[in-house]
Amino acid sequence: MSINSGKVVIVMGASSGIGEATVRRLAKEKNKLVIAARRESHLKAIKESLPHAELVYQVADVSKYDEVQKVIELALTTFGKIDVLYNNAGIMPTAPLAAGHREEWQQMLDINITGVLNGIAAVLPIMVKQKSGHIIATDSVAGHVVYPDSAVYCGTKFAVRAIMEGLRQEQHQNNIKSTIISPGAVDTDLYQTISDAATRDAVMKNQQTAGFGLTSEQVADAVAYVIATPDNVSVSDMIIRPTKQPI
Repeated sequence: MSINSGKVVIVMGASSGIGEATVRRLAKEKNKLVIAARRESHLKAIKESLPHAELVYQVADVSKYDEVQKVIELALTTFGKIDVLYNNAGIMPTAPLAAGHREEWQQMLDINITGVLNGIAAVLPIMVKQKSGHIIATDSVAGHVVYPDSAVYCGTKFAVRAIMEGLRQEQHQNNIKSTIISPGAVDTDLYQTISDAATRDAVMKNQQTAGFGLTSEQVADAVAYVIATPDNVSVSDMIIRPTKQPI
């Protein structure tokens, strides 16, 4: 299934990994893109590498509502409508609860949960007025199962799953779609956000030893698929695991 060219898509957390791969995938099919992240140098490099794409960028921290709102306003000013918002930004500084990393817990709450809520709050009035739209969030297998040393991270992803299902139930009559993309292990720099060295090394060693892991491009293909579904078809939740992943 190919994407309808010309859709206006906002990608938050677009500077690397799944976000960047999604931008490149959607640009290839001539969609109109607004990309945002905290690292301006990365956003600029992406834009320069896609000279023929209809693409603008805005620096934004998803935990700050006013910055998210500016991204939404840029999309409207530039393209006149918004078809899709992809809330992709997230961090994963996992560690045992006993380590007491309260500052990191707050960061996960601010980015993984509040970041999604900020995107919804900023774009939903526009989509309600349009009587159409699609809001997507990167969730995780960790939003479906809980495992040791990741309780807070899993909690944030369970929360996103609940929020997005609530959005679906509240807005289906307005023809607004809600989708969570729930990847398993993906070979991205997300693991570099794990500050606990022992946990980070164990996670990366386990993945390398087991010989599994999705690419960002494979997850981007899933995002492209759900965007391309007909208006009367809504994929609410897509779990994508490497075949060899046990959980």
